[in-house]
Amino acid sequence: MATEIFQVDAFAERPFTGNPAAVCPLDGPRDIGWMQSLAEEMNLSETAFFWPETGGYRLRWFTPAAEVDLCGHATLATAHVLSLLGGLADGETVVFFCRSGELRVEKIGDLYRMDFPRLDVEATAAPEGLLEALGLDPSEVIGVFRSRFDVLVVTPRPEQVRDLRPDFRALQSTDARGIIVTSEASRPGVDFMSRFFGPAVGVDEDPVTGSAHCCLASYWSDRLGKTELRAFQASKRGGYVGIRVRGDRVDLEGSAMLVLRGELSI
Repeated sequence: MATEIFQVDAFAERPFTGNPAAVCPLDGPRDIGWMQSLAEEMNLSETAFFWPETGGYRLRWFTPAAEVDLCGHATLATAHVLSLLGGLADGETVVFFCRSGELRVEKIGDLYRMDFPRLDVEATAAPEGLLEALGLDPSEVIGVFRSRFDVLVVTPRPEQVRDLRPDFRALQSTDARGIIVTSEASRPGVDFMSRFFGPAVGVDEDPVTGSAHCCLASYWSDRLGKTELRAFQASKRGGYVGIRVRGDRVDLEGSAMLVLRGELSI
């Protein structure tokens, strides 16, 4: 049988917004080199591969340059593909077995609620050259933090986040998966905004980064004293993420739209 492939806009409320991910359903595991090559060919921030296992599905994510341990938008996109294929009905929950443990996704009407790990952050000194590469004045930065995967830079004003023009080559030397820059939001109904840069893993700017909100949720929940939040990632495409903090877990909620469905010829 031919191998199908899908492209889905995740955390998208209309076409051509949110974060596009490729999703490739498989009958079983494939060679890691083949998966990495296909992710490079697709040239999206993430390509997801999944196949059945007892009790759920194995799920792996690849950027054009590397396999990653946690990815939100491609998980949401995979759940949407499962729904399209008849494997996830409204009100049902699917279990994905991943490099970060078990992840559960529940379909709720047109939305998907993902049960992800909460990633705590600790204050740290800014890595050498980081703020300069971002184009930020150190005197106007509230703080710099680290999570398990990323560096988090907090600024006082939304326009500092929106107007960033980073030096991506300089950011490649940062010893973290990615760099998140965040501030409180100025638009009604949104608690905070952010942008995500990951040139070290082959993604200069990721449009909407679900996994980044695992640590953003931790930081902003503590700072704002709220367990339910709404976030906006202020990339060119943009997208909204609903958040609920539950102890050491975080629910991330968003919608998805199918853009492309085809067959691989290899």
